[in-house]
Amino acid sequence: MLQTFYLIIMLSGFWLLLSGHTDPFMLSCGLVSILLTFLIAQRLNIVEEGAQPFYLPLRIIIYWLWLAREVVKSTWDVTRRIWHPQLPISPVVIHIDTSQTTPTGLMLYANSITLTPGTVCMNVEDNRMEVHALTREAADDLLSGEMDRRVSQLEKKL
Repeated sequence: MLQTFYLIIMLSGFWLLLSGHTDPFMLSCGLVSILLTFLIAQRLNIVEEGAQPFYLPLRIIIYWLWLAREVVKSTWDVTRRIWHPQLPISPVVIHIDTSQTTPTGLMLYANSITLTPGTVCMNVEDNRMEVHALTREAADDLLSGEMDRRVSQLEKKL
C-alpha cells in the first residue's frame, strides 16, 4: 500500500512539474491522468513491491542537479566556440570503458553523455562506448571518468 501511495505522489509531482498548471480544472485532469497511468501500470503488473525505493529520489535529484550544471557549462562552451570567428572546434571520436554493470546504468550513462552539448554517444557494445566529442577538452572531460563514477554510484542504488 505504501508503494502505491509513493508512486501516486511521484507521478503527481512529475505531472505538476511538467505542466505548471494549478487551476482546479487542470489539476483534476492531472489527477485523472495520474490515476489512469497508475491503473494501467497495475494492470500490466509493472508496479511491484520495492520497485520505488524511498532513498532513490534524493540521489536522482542530486545527480540531475550535477548533470544540469554540466549541461549549462557545456552549452556555454559550445555556444562560445560556435560564435567564435575561427570556430575553434576539434571533433574527435573516443572509446570509453564503462564501469556500469546493468543495462539501466549503461543507458543512463549513454543518455547523460548525449544530453551534454558537444558530445554524442554513438554506440554501446558490452561495457565500451563510442563517443563523438566536438572538442578535445570535452573528450578529456569524459575520459576523466567523473560522469562514469557518478552514474556508477547511482546505479548501485537502483
